[in-house]
Amino acid sequence: MLLPDDFKANTKIKVNNHLFNKENLPGHFKFKEYCPQVFRNLRERFGIEDLDYQVSLTRSSPVRSVDDQGEGLLLYSYDRTLVIKQISSEDVADMHTILSEYHQHIVKCHGSTLLPQFLGMYRVGVDSEETYLIVMRNMFSHRLLVHRKYDLKGSLVAREASDKEKGKELPTFKDMDFRNNMQKVYVTEEQKAKLMEKLNRDVEFLVKLKIMDYSLLLGIHDVGRAEREEEEGEEVYNEEEQETENGLAPGPAVGSFGTSPEGIAGYMSCYKPLGPGEFDPYVDVYAVGSCPGAPQKEVYFMGLIDVLTQYDTKKKAAHAAKTVKHGAGAEISTVHPEQYAKRFRDFISNIFA
Repeated sequence: MLLPDDFKANTKIKVNNHLFNKENLPGHFKFKEYCPQVFRNLRERFGIEDLDYQVSLTRSSPVRSVDDQGEGLLLYSYDRTLVIKQISSEDVADMHTILSEYHQHIVKCHGSTLLPQFLGMYRVGVDSEETYLIVMRNMFSHRLLVHRKYDLKGSLVAREASDKEKGKELPTFKDMDFRNNMQKVYVTEEQKAKLMEKLNRDVEFLVKLKIMDYSLLLGIHDVGRAEREEEEGEEVYNEEEQETENGLAPGPAVGSFGTSPEGIAGYMSCYKPLGPGEFDPYVDVYAVGSCPGAPQKEVYFMGLIDVLTQYDTKKKAAHAAKTVKHGAGAEISTVHPEQYAKRFRDFISNIFA
């Protein structure tokens, strides 16, 4: 049973002159975990065992995301099941503000949500520099590659990927691109109803907290393309294998360490191997497969991101400035939380075929 004080609690560790792994770790550092009992309870409700969480987070060094644009660290755990994002001290304060309501919402919906699954929040201090980090479940798959990616807000004003963005290996496309590309999401009526039910419930929660400017992150895995790329990759791998002289075996794949526990995705290796486009709904919780009549076989990953922006003075000022620039009726992204929610829901309900 969580108590009100648990939402304000923290634990701190100070490390001085340790000898462990001193090539990679600083001699002195401080570590603070925010609301440990609350996040532990959330992890439980999201079906994540404590030991698995620790293994996924700490067994090997995290890897830097290609989307890390220098605005702060964006890392994946070594098994790609977790995202570790650098946030500001203001974000930490915002998180504390919404944490009690967020927890209640997760309890009410039994962990079935499109919101980010917040799993831990920390502060790391080295010398006099402090870094704040939040850990979330990866919305995309740890094994199925995303081939196309959209950030959708339901606004068409200034919502197109720049030429620089389009030049990237995996660009983040926006609302105008979605419309111009004639993109659609092909799922069954039942799946659409379930997704919209989750979305409506989550958006109502965000409106209640006066939160806005969130997006739907949509990732698309093209099953046919993945199969072709895998075949090509195997051919190259076989050629390289014949040329290998050192005789070293490749490193272990995720979930094949042979020791327990195995991290969030590890237990999957105990069961039958997954085929092309198949996923485990307990691990890839944001995934939904395309319906039988779809033009091509795809897997979609859908979740709500950027949910810490409250409608504060900055937003009000931005709204006034944009209204002056584009006119009162223009579809600008900075509007009141209720307007934002309505426009967002209307747009998202039309992304389906």
